[in-house]
Amino acid sequence: PFGPGGPVDVIARLMAPDLSDALKASVFVENKPGAGGNIGNALVARADPDGYTVLCTSSTFVINPMLYANVPYDPVKDFLPVVDLAGSPTVFAVQPSLGVKTLAEFVDYAKKRKGQLSYAHSGFATPAHLAGEFFKVRAGIDLTAVPFGGGGPAVQSLMTGAVQMVSTALPGAHPHIVAGTLTGIGMTGEKRWFDLPQVPTIVEAGYPGFVVDTFTAMFLPAKTPQDIADRLTKECTAILRNPDMQARLRRVGFEASAGGPDALRARIARELPMWKEIIQQAKIAPP
Repeated sequence: PFGPGGPVDVIARLMAPDLSDALKASVFVENKPGAGGNIGNALVARADPDGYTVLCTSSTFVINPMLYANVPYDPVKDFLPVVDLAGSPTVFAVQPSLGVKTLAEFVDYAKKRKGQLSYAHSGFATPAHLAGEFFKVRAGIDLTAVPFGGGGPAVQSLMTGAVQMVSTALPGAHPHIVAGTLTGIGMTGEKRWFDLPQVPTIVEAGYPGFVVDTFTAMFLPAKTPQDIADRLTKECTAILRNPDMQARLRRVGFEASAGGPDALRARIARELPMWKEIIQQAKIAPP
């Protein structure tokens, strides 16, 4: 339900070839961005429950019902949980030409230019959006949020100079930070990313408890036969537990989860109160 280049698109395209081999069937990745993921989520909710249409989505799947007045799907009744794929921290990044190298320097820069700066994110109600708004509240700065249909387009807007900062799940910005074309100034994980030791966590930068990750997961339409769901769970978890796939995921900003339906339900139950608290503290209102 998001555009090319963002975390959901990246993991879907990494998984597709191995899943195709395992199922002995062609696996196509189709991008259906819009409305913070609601359009793509709803398309799968209404799809034929024959196992041929699968939803690969993110945390917005459970966040959207807390924010949108009308959500065109029910995250519990309309879907069958398949697998908890992977998690990824949100990263804040700027262009090197901005002359800012740390989160503290960016906050100082923003305070001196109140109301003049903007940041890009991957869409309303995405973890990147919520993290950006939460950061504004915690830092006491005024930034205009600019939504895009995925992490890839959001990062591209920073590359072109349309905004001064991007808040995105790590996969979208990872290659640019590694290459030095973008400067990572903070990351919302519990610890620094293994190949980006120069980017501190938001907690290290002086914001206790600021740990906000994006999870990616797979779902099927609710009435899909259980044996089809079980087969998909089995093949996906086997792929995700492969050390080579885990290494590939880490190189682009993911940590494999490889959790089955019960693990996915448990993650959703854990995260719901966290996102609810962030939404309340950041005073994010429905669009």
